Amino acid sequence: YFCRHGGRWELQLKGSGKTPYSRNGDGRAVLRSSVREFLCSEAMHYLGIPTSRAASLVVSDDDVWRDQFYNGNIKKERGAIVLRLAKSWFRIGSLEILTHSGELDLLRRLLDFIIQEHFPSIAMNDSNRYLEFFSTVVSETANLIALWMSVGFAHGVCNTDNFSLLSITIDYGPFGFMDSYDPNFVPNTSDDERRYKIGNQASVGLFNLSKLLQALKPLLDPRQKQLASQILEGYGERYHSRFTELFKTKLGLLGENENDNFLIAFLLKVSLLC
Repeated sequence: YFCRHGGRWELQLKGSGKTPYSRNGDGRAVLRSSVREFLCSEAMHYLGIPTSRAASLVVSDDDVWRDQFYNGNIKKERGAIVLRLAKSWFRIGSLEILTHSGELDLLRRLLDFIIQEHFPSIAMNDSNRYLEFFSTVVSETANLIALWMSVGFAHGVCNTDNFSLLSITIDYGPFGFMDSYDPNFVPNTSDDERRYKIGNQASVGLFNLSKLLQALKPLLDPRQKQLASQILEGYGERYHSRFTELFKTKLGLLGENENDNFLIAFLLKVSLLC
């Protein structure tokens, strides 16, 4: 879909029914979650955080059965469909599945398409284009998760299939915002192991990027693999730098001071105690 300002958006319906990717689900969505996705994706956009957008929400005549709190209490709910937009819906999982199934020619073709369409700074005739692509995704993923943390946003399901290759926020499900700082905050009631608690998001981002590197390795030569591993090792420093920058801006801190990180950590701890 081309907009009048020259940009291009991919349209996607959430809740319209079964697709080849619905697994064992019915592919439907309930009204309450659809309203939450519509409102939150628009809020994130206006907070300056890269995200998919919501174009419309239509209430369905279909009844949808859901166990909202995963406690065995299934209830009938009103269905709905959200028309959502993004520059691309390709995820880390989109490449991961091709490598896993040994479809390396298709992997290369898809990756070249993604780079050509969405990474204009990378030359298609550059033999290091996959390395440059990986470097960009690592940097932008660190930036995205730091932005999430700066507003207390917990995605809720940070698996590789919910992580965009364009480093935007996609697939709003059991997300939540912290009312007060708590690194153990979990918005997903089904996450009994607290794998995706808000304090784990940066680490989960690193895990997902390591899975992306595994997916790309068949297309890299030995030197490029070594360089890619070094790029991945720099993720933590990139995330910490961006996190610190965002919180210093919130506090109005100017310049560089060795006590800045201590102050940020102290104030977050004070918030936790409050």
